[in-house]
Amino acid sequence: MKRRNFIQNSAQAGIALSILGIYGCKQNKKKEMADTEVEEDTLLDAHVESLFKLSLAQWSIHRMIKEEGLDPYLFAEKAKGWGFSGLEYVSQLYEDELKAANFSKEAMDRFVEKSKTESEKHGLENLIIMIDHEGDLSAADEKERKAAVENHFKWVDAAKALGCHSVRVNLMGSKIAEEWTPASIDGLTQLSKYAQDKNINVIVENHGGFSSNAAMLVQVIEKVNLPNCGTLPDFGNFCVKREDGSYFDTACVEEYDRYKGITELMPFAKAVSAKSHDFDELGNETNTDYVRMMEIVKDAGYSGYIGVEYEGKELSEEEGILATKSLLLKLLNQSA
Repeated sequence: MKRRNFIQNSAQAGIALSILGIYGCKQNKKKEMADTEVEEDTLLDAHVESLFKLSLAQWSIHRMIKEEGLDPYLFAEKAKGWGFSGLEYVSQLYEDELKAANFSKEAMDRFVEKSKTESEKHGLENLIIMIDHEGDLSAADEKERKAAVENHFKWVDAAKALGCHSVRVNLMGSKIAEEWTPASIDGLTQLSKYAQDKNINVIVENHGGFSSNAAMLVQVIEKVNLPNCGTLPDFGNFCVKREDGSYFDTACVEEYDRYKGITELMPFAKAVSAKSHDFDELGNETNTDYVRMMEIVKDAGYSGYIGVEYEGKELSEEEGILATKSLLLKLLNQSA
């Protein structure tokens, strides 16, 4: 989407937003206020669709699923109720069911059938399956790496059957740079070649370790050099080193510049993740300058879905999702 068209369309959306009196997210903790925001945002769908479509990352409701017992197959219903038009599934949220069946073809087919039925019932588009816990694509050991690649095949097949455009993968494995880069190139190449025949993209998220070093990740993508291999830039995942050397478990001690990182990853982006954690009283995300991030996304010529991924703890998951969505709407209004 060209900048001039973005501004023209934003002006139209801005008028609609002004009429409806939506001037950004308030950090509220009352469900009735959240419900009101959903009703107002639903009226804006036509205007939002002319700018960026909004999708919901299923990880945004992982606590509802893992801690509160929400059926993961209610994902489409929840996303529709909150005013989204696209779905980004997370494989690990279905693991209990699928592991119990040893990831059999029948079990995977049931996952696809149930998910597709729900998405069609609510009129939502299936976009991505985010694959976790299937082995390390960047493992230094060749046999281990190959096994990880093959473990991902069933999810590529599921993505095709669901009508998704991509699977999101992680480049975890060796923590030695000289090993990680060639192993990542090999693992990604193997998987991308398999996915190419299925018309599925393989997209890498900056998701800890060397993958959060955008320059290193770009080098890998360029070396793979396949049209269906790209990136999923995430606004918030730029920790390259933690206290205990893990990917996620302890405090971050070294972070890659997130604005530089998003700028470097966007030329290869086939999706974008608007990660959020906390908000101030004006509804701005306190860890990431969303204005700056959206300018980078827009200037890269990207015009696909923007995925909302709330990962904070101060607000409930529903409130955080709606706060993130409202912030994006506010930015569209301010572009007018």
